[in-house]
Amino acid sequence: MKLSTRTRYGVRLMLDLAQKHGSGPVLLKDIAREEDLSEKYLSLIVLPLKASGLIKALRGASGGYTLSREPSEITLKEVVESLEGKIFLVDCLTDPRSCTRSGVCATRDVWQIVADKMTDVLESMTLADLVRTSREKSGTSSDYNI
Repeated sequence: MKLSTRTRYGVRLMLDLAQKHGSGPVLLKDIAREEDLSEKYLSLIVLPLKASGLIKALRGASGGYTLSREPSEITLKEVVESLEGKIFLVDCLTDPRSCTRSGVCATRDVWQIVADKMTDVLESMTLADLVRTSREKSGTSSDYNI
């Protein structure tokens, strides 16, 4: 399984907003420049993030995007699911009727375990965790506290 570019860029966008949380709205063009991403592509990514209530758009001269909640309250699972949909690896995990072997298939159990572990990791990590990791990796200190 491979995460889509949309999800990878969406997580980067959310991390950027989390790093600047509390400093006011952030322009999409600034995120695009800092993250070396296409502003046009980011403008498509913000739509599902906004629709799922993870970010807010503010119009006007001092407009831009902000997180709708504290970074410590937004999990990576929420971000990934807003961009990818529900996390599952094979159809039979959500609809056993999609495969006649679902009831006797040993591999289905493996896919369920993998999906559960993936979900657990994404649920356990927040944007605040990513901010901390990013700062540790870049060697920058900050008075940012969550």
